[in-house]
Amino acid sequence: MHLQLITLSGVSVDDKIYELMAPTTAGDIAVFPGHEPLVTMAAPGTLVVRHDKKDGDDKLEYFAISGGVIEVNPDSIRVLVDEADHGDDIIEAESQAALERALKLRDEAQDQVELDKAHQLIDRHTVRLRVAELQRRRRR
Repeated sequence: MHLQLITLSGVSVDDKIYELMAPTTAGDIAVFPGHEPLVTMAAPGTLVVRHDKKDGDDKLEYFAISGGVIEVNPDSIRVLVDEADHGDDIIEAESQAALERALKLRDEAQDQVELDKAHQLIDRHTVRLRVAELQRRRRR
């Protein structure tokens, strides 16, 4: 099955895979070769890629994604998101500091617009920290 992960910056992944686990607005889904056609909204969360059927969990690849769209066909998947950060590219200390700043913004919000922006940042950095943790466990 072919995966294309496309962000505003361009194509992040264009590769053959066996399985994709993705967060959607209706809950997490797992997609395997031969999956029924589907178009769904991606939710902010962890995108997990298994490249080969024989790969163990220690070979999974992790991405922190923002919301977007997932298009599934029996032999291909296209994930369109604003941003996707590979687990290896996330610096945990920076994401933790950004999360703390977002929490402070939430606490100091003066109106709904500021509060919504703070919640978006909190969600983004919480996902990034979760992906960084998964990546760290994988390296062990």
